[in-house]
Amino acid sequence: MELINPLVEKYAEQFTSADDDFLQEIHAHTLRSHPHAHMLSSSVQGKLLSFLSTIIQPYYVLEIGTFTGYSALCLAAGLKENGELHTLELREEDAATARKNFSNSKYNKQIHLHTGNAWDIIPTLNCKWDLVFIDADKTGYIDYYEMVLPNLNKNGLIIADNVLFHGQIFEEPIKNKSAIAIKNFNEHVANDERTEQVLLTMRDGLLLIKRKD
Repeated sequence: MELINPLVEKYAEQFTSADDDFLQEIHAHTLRSHPHAHMLSSSVQGKLLSFLSTIIQPYYVLEIGTFTGYSALCLAAGLKENGELHTLELREEDAATARKNFSNSKYNKQIHLHTGNAWDIIPTLNCKWDLVFIDADKTGYIDYYEMVLPNLNKNGLIIADNVLFHGQIFEEPIKNKSAIAIKNFNEHVANDERTEQVLLTMRDGLLLIKRKD
């Protein structure tokens, strides 16, 4: 299902500030060479991540799902001088690509890449998160949310990607297990009295979540 008109997406890209040359090259290289390039954040989405990071100015950022490192570099845009971004990737091949991209960036000393299963890694990170980006296996979203929420700062923000899951959440019945998991996640967050949220219909859907005042 085509959720966003391609003309609208192109127009949004045209009137969104461009990435710097380094980010543009990472984005373009991933689109050219990666067999699963559709998993990459769009440049407009990347700019939104950068915007939110520069507004929040986080000390600690957590990203679950590194891919080739583009979104992590966008999220790093607002890091405090002594801030840290921890990003988790299960696939070693993608982690190797991201590691190379990080090493060539100005944030190379602030970004910490962890390779392995997020369920094992997250409990070892003793941080109070200011910004969390969830973009990994969809069947794990509820668990990731529950793992990070207790350590989310009062004014912290969780961003979950792909919450429209290519429109498959609207099927009756839903067949894809990831689409079912996303539908369950959206309902889980909506019913959580600890938080409030807004769903943005950008690309494949972003859910922004914060603690209630």
